[in-house]
Amino acid sequence: MRLEILPVLGIGHVTEGDDLAALIATAAPWLRDGDVLVVTSKIVSKAEGRLVDVPADGPERLAARDEVLAGETARVVASRGATRIVQTHHGFVMASAGIDASNVDKTQLVLLPVDPDASARELRAALRERYDLDVAVIVSDTMGRPWRNGLTDVALGVAGMPAIRDHRGEVDPYGNELQLTQMAVVDELAGAGELIKGKCDQVPVAVVRGYLTATGVDDSGGARALVRDAAQDLFSLGTAEARAAGLADAATLTEVVGPEPIDPVAVRRALDAVAGVVTPGTVFTLVDEAEVRAGLVAQVPGWPADATALVLGTAPAPVDPMDLVRFGADLHRLRLALAAEGVPSTLLPPPAGSPASAALAL
Repeated sequence: MRLEILPVLGIGHVTEGDDLAALIATAAPWLRDGDVLVVTSKIVSKAEGRLVDVPADGPERLAARDEVLAGETARVVASRGATRIVQTHHGFVMASAGIDASNVDKTQLVLLPVDPDASARELRAALRERYDLDVAVIVSDTMGRPWRNGLTDVALGVAGMPAIRDHRGEVDPYGNELQLTQMAVVDELAGAGELIKGKCDQVPVAVVRGYLTATGVDDSGGARALVRDAAQDLFSLGTAEARAAGLADAATLTEVVGPEPIDPVAVRRALDAVAGVVTPGTVFTLVDEAEVRAGLVAQVPGWPADATALVLGTAPAPVDPMDLVRFGADLHRLRLALAAEGVPSTLLPPPAGSPASAALAL
């Protein structure tokens, strides 16, 4: 494969309502089928009117920017000082939700396009219908990367080509079947385009030639395929969220007793003994044998199948480490009370999906 990266010069200043297809086709009459257009999201946003007016400077500007950032934020992922890493309503995790103050009047801020995939589809369709050009379109923007310095352009929207090249199932030269390899090719092409676009050269569009010979793709699925599902994201929690979740997990304990038959009267006496001394909000509830047999125990691999009862303990969600300490003390009190009744215990994981913060199988 031999690639060329070509700048589209002469587009000039873009304002709300401008026809991007006409601007690009006029500035690049040399475009041909199979080219990949890498279009800076900023000119897409400008053409679509995604601008907000703010004071030029001073605390009023900072307050206005914070208000705009709050409106563009679905979730704060992390913060340090004035820096905010947030998840946008698109699902992108970016500094300041991608809000930009460069290459725009000092009294304005540029927001990301509302739907970058739709913007890419519309531009591709306009170039095809009005100029008979079958090209792919990538709407790009600049992002940082966790654990790495420096910025690079990535794809926010795409039309005319798949966002990911899936190599799974292919066999490498050593005979190994690829299991996980999925290449974010539109991000790679966006980064390639950035090499000649720059930030100060007023070149908002680049063309990558040679990657595609002809697209033939009307519905690529868009760049949304690049947003990792939360269930698969090992780093989805922000700093505060991870700390709170860690405390909650640490307070999720299970205590199993048995397998000898347990006298429910003895268990009830132990529960009554601690009822007046545990932390307000901590509640221990005895579940009968039938409910245990119905599946509570079986939900956790490794639980003894012959447990005869279950005590579920719930506590307020931990807010600080002392909440965890208090709840641990409550569990210790209950274990001592059970031991006084001749009921031994040991700790195991909690029931899967259980709202309990602790459980004791008896």
